[in-house]
Amino acid sequence: MNKEMTMNRSSRPEVRNPILALPATARLLDLPPEVRLILAQVLRDLYQDAKVRADKSWASKKGPLAVYWKAVAVYALHISRAVRPTRAELRSRVVDLKVAA
Repeated sequence: MNKEMTMNRSSRPEVRNPILALPATARLLDLPPEVRLILAQVLRDLYQDAKVRADKSWASKKGPLAVYWKAVAVYALHISRAVRPTRAELRSRVVDLKVAA
């Protein structure tokens, strides 16, 4: 039995973050780690802003707008987590740049 079949459904990365299952995500993962880090940071900022807007809209009794901003926040967070480079990727990239210099 392979690892994927024994893994609990809710533990699989593509279930916990459905963005990972999209073909476009594979294209984003082909970007250099430095670019992915900047993209992840921008998306994290978008997440924070959208979350505040969702809360403000909900408090103002603007339910549909609150749902919109909540969805924006969730997508931004999922994408930022999907594209952010690992520490190992960033470390190896720094080493590569030092060798090239």
